[in-house]
Amino acid sequence: MNLLVKGQAAPGQTVALAEGALDYVGFSAHRLEAGQVLPVAAGDHELCLVLLSGHADVAGEAPGSGGFAWPGLGERQSVFEDTSPFAVYLPAGSQARVSATSALHLAVCRAPGAAGGELGPRLISPGAMKRSVRGQGSNTRYVCDILPDTAPAHSLLVVEVRTPAGHSSSYPPHKHDRDRLPDESFLEETYYHQVDPPQGFVFQRVYTDERDIDQAMAVENNDLVVVPRGYHPVCVPHGYQSYYLNVMAGPKRVWQFHNDPAHAWMLNAPSATVAK
Repeated sequence: MNLLVKGQAAPGQTVALAEGALDYVGFSAHRLEAGQVLPVAAGDHELCLVLLSGHADVAGEAPGSGGFAWPGLGERQSVFEDTSPFAVYLPAGSQARVSATSALHLAVCRAPGAAGGELGPRLISPGAMKRSVRGQGSNTRYVCDILPDTAPAHSLLVVEVRTPAGHSSSYPPHKHDRDRLPDESFLEETYYHQVDPPQGFVFQRVYTDERDIDQAMAVENNDLVVVPRGYHPVCVPHGYQSYYLNVMAGPKRVWQFHNDPAHAWMLNAPSATVAK
């Protein structure tokens, strides 16, 4: 399986994970012009709509909750701004319409949902998202938890990360591909990449202990990297900064990772950190 899905910058669907590529995670990204409308149907999945940049109205219906409408969403013009996005959580069975009121960059994140109306649709405002700085030195990155495992959902987890030029991220290498809690959880994952300036690239490697998966990729703007299992570090060259949106899901909605033992010595170094 080729783990790199190439994207495009043109308006419309910029990139999408093929149906059935992963068991738990689904993803697509879209660029809409002002006045365009994107219909969204959750089906048996739950969704998190992330307004990466631009402005939109979101309205629709959800089982057990009736209609909903959130007009005037959007604040930032670029994913590289130091501010959190607006997002909308939609339970299984929902129908929605995303109406762009300016140029809009939208991510549609999917994972298996639960029928029965236990969770209703909700707006996730920027002020509700935890922001943090992880790492030190050339391992520093800036994290925004959009839909963490502490927030209500059935199986979906969503987080975004900005990494400065010349830095590493998701480093030291870690994985979450075994259902052996409390030490590790099984979560599939996708990385949706943006690069500034957009002609740049970053490097990402996905590998397992057994090396039955071992792919190193030059990842460009709008590309999607698929992580069915294994370690998945990112390195950003000098002169460019990196953004990625992570979508994770698995049989249990717990994010518990395991660091690569070969690089565990870094955890005792002053600049060490773990996770995304």
